[in-house]
Formats: sequence, structure tokens, C-alpha cells
Amino acid sequence: MRAVSRCGLAGEVKTALLQPRQAVRRMAPYRPPTAGRVDKLRLDFNENTVGCSPRVLEYLRQRLDENTFSVYPEYGETRQALARFFDVDEQQIVLTNGTDEAIQLLVNTYVDGGDEVLLPHPSYAMYRFYAEVAAARVQAIPYRTADLAFPLEEMLDAIGPDTRAILIANPNNPTGTGTDVGSIRRILDRASHAAVLIDEAYYEFSRVTTLPLVAEYSNLFVSRTFSKAYGMAAMRVGVILTQAANAACLRKAQSPYSVNLLAAIAVRAALEDSDYVSNYAAEVLEAREKIYRGLERLGIRYYRSQANFVLFDAGSRAIEIRDKLRAMGVLVRDRSYEVAGGVRVTVGTRPHAERFLESLEEIW
Repeated sequence: MRAVSRCGLAGEVKTALLQPRQAVRRMAPYRPPTAGRVDKLRLDFNENTVGCSPRVLEYLRQRLDENTFSVYPEYGETRQALARFFDVDEQQIVLTNGTDEAIQLLVNTYVDGGDEVLLPHPSYAMYRFYAEVAAARVQAIPYRTADLAFPLEEMLDAIGPDTRAILIANPNNPTGTGTDVGSIRRILDRASHAAVLIDEAYYEFSRVTTLPLVAEYSNLFVSRTFSKAYGMAAMRVGVILTQAANAACLRKAQSPYSVNLLAAIAVRAALEDSDYVSNYAAEVLEAREKIYRGLERLGIRYYRSQANFVLFDAGSRAIEIRDKLRAMGVLVRDRSYEVAGGVRVTVGTRPHAERFLESLEEIW
């Protein structure tokens, strides 16, 4: 007997199929288009386009031996290094398996089934993903259509007594637009009964942070990642910064070994090479201006970004442009299903920007 469950998995079965929770049955699967990217210019996932610091690789080579993979990871030295880097107490840090686990931890710790979770739309898909897994009621607040500005007043109006979590990327993905610390303070004040996550994955490019507010607001959680500017996306490592009491609660809901040892070691080396990251971020900002000028020359509308990517308007040709660029070895991301005509291009180095613009001009 061959059957297909409601989750779409086929296989041989001898008994009645088990059904997942209703919340999971209702979810749409998330399948990022990560296949077939080797040997192409990767301007589709907002990664560092030149790789991590050479110091990270050298540090790993020095630390690896035949016993490295046979012991469970220890995080003490890594937490100490992170505490020094972020200038917080070690007890305020939760080391996570990328920002994805940070989001999952916050939702698992503070949100029950039926609770309300607010998030802007469009935004990072994992906010809705983990909220829906928890069977929360998701209320999406649309970015403003004209300029994709953050919907501050709309968000403030939506906060109610049932709101248990608010998940915000600042700057936002895929729009690239951000909001100021004063606006986030207003949200924290209005939502004093809710966990507010400010995802600062692109901080190295925006330089806007709410981290100084952590001491003041017990409902504030700030996440950072080493997947973007640091060039360590494959390592899957991030961090949550919050008040110590919150961090203790998050750690209770966390697997004790969710971050692998190589990632924990690599973070320490990455923190020691701040010049590498700052130089790369400066190069990205120069390349971003080059992309702006190129899009203007071609008469293509775009949205000014505070991150390492630019969203531009390809109109009805969004998917066509994506596919033609891919055939030329340049990967970009179609986001027209969220923003009409939207195509997102990651900003890397100036030579990468030049190649993208030359390819785009050929097919535009």
C-alpha cells in the first residue's frame, strides 16, 4: 500500500497514517532555492560574497585534531568572547544555531497556541514559520506601499492585550528599509507585556542598534548573526542579547548542544578580526552606490537600502529577469510574490556589482 500524507511525503505504509498537529497541516512548506549555486555569482541570499576572514580558517586548522569531533561542545570561552565584544554580561548571552534558532527559542519560550504574534509584511519568512508551528495567531502589518517604509503607527495600533510577541528585522529583508531606535522604543513601551525581537542581521551595514536599550527594557531581545557580514552562513551561528533573567528562560527551552563546536570556535576567531568585517562592509556600501547609479542609468525603480542588498522593480518581468540572469551565471532572488515586480540583488564587491549591472543591461 502506497499513500501520501497531508504533508506530501510518499512511502510504503502498513497502518493508518499519523497526522501532524493541525497547525503543521495548515502551514505552507518553506523551500529556499539553494540548489545549483556552485560556480555562479551568488547575489541571491545576502551572503558575504568573498567568504569569511582567513583568520577563521587558520584558527580552525590550529584547533582541530583527532579528538575534536568525539566530544560534546563547550561554550564557556565563546560566551566570554561574545560578552567582551558586545560589552554585556556573559549571562545576557544565548548562543544560537543561527538566527533561525533565536526566533524559534523566543517563540517557544513566550508564545502559546492561540497567542497573537505581530510581524511586518513582507519580512523574513522564519518569523511566520515558527509562529505558525506554535499555532499562534499571526497578524501581519504591511509595509507602506509607496516607499516600503516601516509601518510604525500601524504596528502601534495593532498591539493589544493578547499580543505576546513582536518580530521585527531592522533593517528589513527583503525591503532593505529600516526604522530608527526612537520608533522601536515606542513599540517597546506600548508592548511592555510582549517579547519584542529586533533582528539585527544586517547591523554591520546599517549601524543602527537597539542593544543599548536592553538594560532599560525587560521585553527586548536583540539578535545578531555571523551568516552575513562575517561570511559564516554555513556555520549556522548567532546570538541573542537580552536581560539575564530572559536569557536564563531561553536557555531552559534550548537544546544543550544546539551549536556545533566548529561554529563556536570560529566565532572567537571572527571576533578577533574586526578589521576584515569593517573593510568588507565599507566595500559593500561603495558597491551599493554603484548599483543605485546603474539602476538609475537603466531607468529601473529601486528602494534605497540599509542592508547588503537592493530590491528593484522589474515589473511583469521579475521571474524572466531572474531566470535570464541565472543563465548568465548571476543569481538574484525573485520577491515579486511579496512586492509587485520585486527582484532582490545581494550587494557584494564593486566588481560583483559591475558584473551584475553588465548582465542586467544585456537583457533589460
